[in-house]
Amino acid sequence: MSMLAELVEVVIGVDTHKHTHTAALLDTRTGGVLARATVSTDPDGYAALVALAEQHSGLRAWALEGSGGYGAGLARHLAEAGELVVELDRPLRPARRAGAKSDPIDAERAARDALARTRLAQPKTGPERAALQMRLTARRAAVEAGADAQRQLHAMVITAPEVVRARFRGQSTRVMLTTATRLRPTTNADVEVFTCLTVLRDLARRVRFLEAEATEHEKAIRAIVRSWRPDLLHLTGVGPIVAATVLTAWSHPRRCRNDAAFAMLAGVAPIPASSGKTVRHRLNRSGDRQLNRALHTVVLTRLQRDERTRAYAERRRSQGKTDREIKRCL
Repeated sequence: MSMLAELVEVVIGVDTHKHTHTAALLDTRTGGVLARATVSTDPDGYAALVALAEQHSGLRAWALEGSGGYGAGLARHLAEAGELVVELDRPLRPARRAGAKSDPIDAERAARDALARTRLAQPKTGPERAALQMRLTARRAAVEAGADAQRQLHAMVITAPEVVRARFRGQSTRVMLTTATRLRPTTNADVEVFTCLTVLRDLARRVRFLEAEATEHEKAIRAIVRSWRPDLLHLTGVGPIVAATVLTAWSHPRRCRNDAAFAMLAGVAPIPASSGKTVRHRLNRSGDRQLNRALHTVVLTRLQRDERTRAYAERRRSQGKTDREIKRCL
């Protein structure tokens, strides 16, 4: 497999930040630094970086850290300009010598890291993917905030005065929410009871609001998936959230070069952990954890609903495999 140094004459490493980007241009033949620059994170700054790169002849590539975060704007600008962009995960920072740390050093390190790689990743692209990513992020925040509010509701009911606690005794969470939303605090009660009823009602209303927000996001996600890849929704165990999670990680054709690369991205590829006469593999705990969670959801659903998957599980169970090992094999 070709290394980046065999494909281009110049590589531009970029250390991305919220307000500025710092770039270092390296000559792939000599490894020398040709130029450095720091620009603002706006179209003028992006154009200045491209103009700087054009001052040096030959094929070039860009190595970006955080192409899905602080570097998203630059990655989008470069893609529209037809530039070759390589996505870098955050490299391990070497031990600093005499406290050496700066944006130019990090930019140069990004360029040299890209030059040493034989497997090059492309940044995530596409308007549908970006839209799904925003919807998924907003829905996840709403779901997590709603769960926090429900836990707070339970905790406050437990510590509430008996006259309040008695209204919720023996109720499930859903019934507790209904009861709390119907509370009507009156100033006739003492300050503790009045405050407790008011806070419980506000918490329940917050949960209802967040649930409605999450539902709206899910509807929008389903509409985007149906217009982009409706075939995914016909697969067993794949709903709109799972499909959107897979699509945001996959992004576009050829981003993952093969099934093994996708498995590594999802953190489901077994990692060799052999030593001497011991030959074994260990669980992969890296990769995209949201994608890993989505695939786990598919596995659990198919174990319940898909006849072929259940037959496979029974066959593997007869071979002495545990349920956990079977899930890892699916």
